[in-house]
Amino acid sequence: MPRYQEILTDPSYAGQFVLMTNPHIGNTGVNFDDEESMQCFLGGLVIRSLSISTSNWRCAETLGDYLAERNIMGIYDVDTRAITRRLRQDGSLIGVLSTEESKTDEELLELSCSWDIIGKDLMLGVSCKTPYEWTDNTKSQWDFNANGRDGNTFHVVAYDFGIKHNILRRLASYGCKITVVPSTWPASETLKIKPDGVLFSNGPGDPSAVPYAVETVKEILGKLPVFGICMGHQLLGQALGGKTFKMKFGHHGGNHPVRNLRSGHVEISAQNHNYAVDPASLPEGVEVTHVNLNDGSCAGLAYPAQNIMSLQYHPEASPGPHDSDNAFQEFIELMKRAKENT
Repeated sequence: MPRYQEILTDPSYAGQFVLMTNPHIGNTGVNFDDEESMQCFLGGLVIRSLSISTSNWRCAETLGDYLAERNIMGIYDVDTRAITRRLRQDGSLIGVLSTEESKTDEELLELSCSWDIIGKDLMLGVSCKTPYEWTDNTKSQWDFNANGRDGNTFHVVAYDFGIKHNILRRLASYGCKITVVPSTWPASETLKIKPDGVLFSNGPGDPSAVPYAVETVKEILGKLPVFGICMGHQLLGQALGGKTFKMKFGHHGGNHPVRNLRSGHVEISAQNHNYAVDPASLPEGVEVTHVNLNDGSCAGLAYPAQNIMSLQYHPEASPGPHDSDNAFQEFIELMKRAKENT
């Protein structure tokens, strides 16, 4: 099975171990084209069987060598089915991986009890440090919108809360000029640039642990069209007056069914989040546009009066299905309407 490389380089996994449910990992190796960021942020990789050979025309090195070069811990020959059953029963758990054989089981348990993801700001560690212009165009074989551009160019400021490269590639494929800014970038500086729209990206951790980001979102709402993805969706929920909560074990993987309540269509989506927006806490005028069909949780919001849209899942879907790619076109239309009205 391929596509573990995109997961390894997704900044939203910062501070977490990734447990693969597919038993055989590593058979396609890794390459230099599928990175979703400049490094690996996850705490460690847990798999059942590590492939002893690779077979893919794009393979540049083995998974084991790739992780070792980046100082990322991994463990295999583990009963991942048993761990999965435990996680599904008890929810997300704290774990420890160690190469120090001198440590006792009790000491390792103490380590696990001394850490908690709740209340921790993990965005600062994955965000860029200074603004930059995104110039890496989407390669033709991955450009699903090559014939769909209307000639308009929109300038988008993308807040990097742990942004995936494929979000930037998708925006670029729709003709957008993109300025990426750090998570702490002041809203006043964004407004000075006078972009056509703002994207609040995905990212790791607890949205309640980053009040500075919520304040930034608040200051921008109503002044520019905005699109929130994953963490960006949660921050928008809080900025609008709603609440977020930690889910039992979150949504992870590329096969989650979501109903678009506006169209009635069901999209198969890629998801990776541990928190969700409580729709009952949202003020009047905010519309729930998408619902996760596995558990009924809020998967998308809109506030037409302020040109706001958001999705809890990943429309750029890498790895994953492309059912939700039209969300980028909706964002383009949102910016177009706002520009025409001004």
